[in-house]
Amino acid sequence: MPLTIPNLDDRRYQELLDEALARVPVYTPEWTNFNKSDPGVTLIEVFAFMTESLLYRANQIPERNRKKFLKLLNVPLQPATSAQGLATITNDKGLLQTVTLNDGVELRAGKISFRTTRALDVLPIEGRIYFKRTIDSPSQQMKDYYQQLYASFRGTPQDPPPTLYEAASFPLPGGDPVQLSQTVDGYLWLALFVREGDKPPALLADAAREAIAGKTLTVGVVPFLEDNTAILPSGRAVSAPSPVTLEFDIPNLPASGGLLDSQNRVPQYRPLPSSPSTDVFTQPGVVDVTLPDKNSLNLWNNIDPLESGVGGLPPSLEDTSLNDRLITWLRIRPSATTPAQFKWIGINCSPVSQRERIAVELLPVGTGEPDQAMKLSHAPVLAKTVTISLTTKQGVTQTWTEIDDMFLAGPEVPVPDLRLPPGSPVPPFDETKARVFVLDPEAGQITFGDGAHGARPPEGAILRASYDFSQGSAGNVGQDSMNTAPALPQGFKVTNPVRTWGGADAETAAAGEKQISRYLQHRDRLVTAYDFETVTLRTPGVEIGRVEVLPNFHPELSSRRGGDAAGAVTLMLIPTFDPVTPDAPSPSNDFLDTVCSYLDTRRLVTTEVFLRGPEYVGIWISIGIQVLPGINPAPVREAVKSAVLQFLAPIVGGPQQLPDDPAVLLNAPLSASVYKGWPLGKPVISLEVMTVAGRTSGVEFVQEVLLTQTGAAIPQVDLTGLQLPRVLGISVTNGPALSLDELRGGTTQATATGSAQLPVIPGECH
Repeated sequence: MPLTIPNLDDRRYQELLDEALARVPVYTPEWTNFNKSDPGVTLIEVFAFMTESLLYRANQIPERNRKKFLKLLNVPLQPATSAQGLATITNDKGLLQTVTLNDGVELRAGKISFRTTRALDVLPIEGRIYFKRTIDSPSQQMKDYYQQLYASFRGTPQDPPPTLYEAASFPLPGGDPVQLSQTVDGYLWLALFVREGDKPPALLADAAREAIAGKTLTVGVVPFLEDNTAILPSGRAVSAPSPVTLEFDIPNLPASGGLLDSQNRVPQYRPLPSSPSTDVFTQPGVVDVTLPDKNSLNLWNNIDPLESGVGGLPPSLEDTSLNDRLITWLRIRPSATTPAQFKWIGINCSPVSQRERIAVELLPVGTGEPDQAMKLSHAPVLAKTVTISLTTKQGVTQTWTEIDDMFLAGPEVPVPDLRLPPGSPVPPFDETKARVFVLDPEAGQITFGDGAHGARPPEGAILRASYDFSQGSAGNVGQDSMNTAPALPQGFKVTNPVRTWGGADAETAAAGEKQISRYLQHRDRLVTAYDFETVTLRTPGVEIGRVEVLPNFHPELSSRRGGDAAGAVTLMLIPTFDPVTPDAPSPSNDFLDTVCSYLDTRRLVTTEVFLRGPEYVGIWISIGIQVLPGINPAPVREAVKSAVLQFLAPIVGGPQQLPDDPAVLLNAPLSASVYKGWPLGKPVISLEVMTVAGRTSGVEFVQEVLLTQTGAAIPQVDLTGLQLPRVLGISVTNGPALSLDELRGGTTQATATGSAQLPVIPGECH
């Protein structure tokens, strides 16, 4: 039975007044005037008003005692998380020289402050990405024309027909991703240009090469992943190194500087040293590329005009102004075959974190009392960013650092260890182990020690704090929102090519109280299946619409739910909303990375955790109903369609909520009684769909239900593992059901093209 807060007295002013006036004839019969003008009645009204206020304050005592008890439990609230992102800093109009920026450079998106997390060489050049895109279904006349035009660059007539391509810039205008395997040659090409404002470009090209020679070119990479999976291997951290890396090649020019006829004029490339900050195939990051000397930043000097872009040469640029500004090409390739796709790639890029820095904030003076607490002026505070400078009355300055648990701190004065026998060596006393404090990042409160565990700030000591704080979800800004940087030189430009992500507000006190019984159960550790569900739902920065916990289940070994894979736990995650496919929401890579990082420090080291999105199985449904006489069939048809789609939906409502009743939390290992969406492993049965349609208001009876996955109608569609139904098409008619062939319609397939590479001149008509 859940505990209830007692109400000591619920009487209000009017009730108190009426009760007091009713007692007057009993105790003072001679008092007969009860008009409001009577002084006695006025006194009773005053005391009734004061009594009502006292009763209100008395009723707060149980609530305050409860909150004080909960505070003694030391259950922490979830602190805010800062948003992350990528920002480009370009030297568009400054001096023609490389400027090296340290980390911590402030960038602004309106009033929201961001700071770079890595040092950056800002190169005074422009970079653009191109790739060779195949011409879809070229006409035979076009093929014949270009075969004749490039006949001298082809081999024997027995060679396969050439592949015609066009040089496409990246990123694409519509934001569509590009997969390397879908390009003609499997590469992306990075062109380095002289800045558009540097005139004349031919004379300033050598100066630009000298300015960037030997410097670090920082390339930002944003991948696009369709395979929404993540793994926390047992015994290893989440950030396991990727076997595939992104490599950069530069033209390997011979001494003559031109293509060699002895090598059949095949261009040669050599790799450049590169170092990625993260696995850029699975999460946004940057790659540091060390550029060679000035003489190596050139192109071949004997390329014929018609030879440009043929075979292994870089793409042909038809814009003469771009060709005049071209410094050199870099070829981007993966170290091994990979299905990775990319959403954006650019130069002069740095990771950023949403945070604001507060330096030397003056705090209340030390009192010398144990457990002294003081509050910072800005919250929520980012953990591990707070340092405190303490200056004693004697003018000695000390640095105090943050600690997780004050019981791990040392005493402020040497204390003999009575557990050691006499004559034992005494370990040296370290004062720095006592100069610590505990931080509550959500409230921004700092607590010092009591002398036995952690030192007390001396009386009269002056304390100053430096720290970072975050604005939580306000840091999730859109693309191109960053546009100012107060500390950058004149002529520099700032922007963020993609939206920022990961910012979340701190947990409210009301939400934290609901987590207390769960926290006392799992202590923020993933042991039972219920722990996995409750802790996962508390992940900051994401809205989880549904989480399913499958213990002893390895998704790559079995398609059956509840296998015998000991030590393996699979979590199926569905976001609350997916803008790409709202009817079939799937977690993005950023979504899974956020959950992955949150769970990694809370799981058992022997547990292997698999994070997966649902595997949607497309189905088609055609329903024929008979509407009651006299009722408009149009709204009834829509109601049936809505009821069936809701019945088969992967999630129901908004973010998944767990029951607040402590009795339910303590007795139920899982919230299986809460309907979260279509159950895993349950087949879609046409008779059940018929039942749902028949229960809709306005339906007299259901004539038939046609259900299929592919082909003819079947009685049910079986689902296994992480499979959920996705309605690809549904039809509801007043009368016989529409045939499945009419519902599905026709489909088309694309055909593949040739193998050799020939550029197509834009604007030509053949």
